[in-house]
Amino acid sequence: MTVSNYKKLFDPTRLDVPKAPAAERHGRLGDRRDGEVYESTEQIVLAVNVAMATGRPLLLRGAPGSGKSSLAPWVARVMGWRYYEDVISSRTQAKDLLWVFDAVSRLSDAQTGKAREEFHYVKPGVLWWAFNRESAVRRGTPPDVDVVKAQEPNAELNQKRQGARAVVLIDEIDKAEPDVPNDLLVPLGSLQFTVGEKPPIVAAQPPFVVLTSNDERELPAAFLRRCMVLELPMPDKERLRRIAVAHFGDGEEDLALYERVADKVEALTKEAVAQGRRPPSTPEFLDTVKAFRELQSDGPASEELLEQLFQVTLRKS
Repeated sequence: MTVSNYKKLFDPTRLDVPKAPAAERHGRLGDRRDGEVYESTEQIVLAVNVAMATGRPLLLRGAPGSGKSSLAPWVARVMGWRYYEDVISSRTQAKDLLWVFDAVSRLSDAQTGKAREEFHYVKPGVLWWAFNRESAVRRGTPPDVDVVKAQEPNAELNQKRQGARAVVLIDEIDKAEPDVPNDLLVPLGSLQFTVGEKPPIVAAQPPFVVLTSNDERELPAAFLRRCMVLELPMPDKERLRRIAVAHFGDGEEDLALYERVADKVEALTKEAVAQGRRPPSTPEFLDTVKAFRELQSDGPASEELLEQLFQVTLRKS
């Protein structure tokens, strides 16, 4: 049982958050990164509040498709904060999240005799944008210095959110080399970092940092001690139905479809667990619902079509 009677720094039920029109929200294709739809639980809301209260990053663990990556943009939308994200790969270095020096452009300009001062070739990373937006725009240079302003990530979305706070998603941190999480301890703990020999870049406001892990690689103990950690289980049948309603609406025929597909996901999950295979995920459940809604002909729902869809969307192992 999760405690619900506490002072909430983050409370999606009390905030008046405008949503996109239903037709736009339900008809969208692809993985969502706009924060418009997220079916949370009391445990998830509590974890977000604990991370905000302590100022620590929130590390989300769980199988692919359990809702880890979509939590951060939802929190940003509910709070009205700016949103940035970076997906980690095996080549990512901790500094890439802070700033990158474009040595190729610098060399090219030098060869043509057009080389400028080094700060012109600095590209702010997501943490720099989240720490101090104004500094990132000017690449850390003072107002009296003429510099080409950096292009903000998610510019269209973030232009509408003028507040000082931001949410950062660092996705799939377990894919990084072991030294990357440890190298992030100082900037995330002190909320500052340096760019070359210039004065430190200091956070105007602390960002809310969300990290995700598929547990492909064990994270350093020192890093885990400085995170709040939440394990996200795969949604059960009832939560799958609520997720489908949030995405596609609650028409009578739709509810029957959600029930049918959720039953199939539940059965395949039990089968997969027993055989040591990967069970169907939430995106695959939504893909099945979306495909049937788009492909069914007029008249009663086609059981044959649905069974064929299951072979394509759910039975992948």
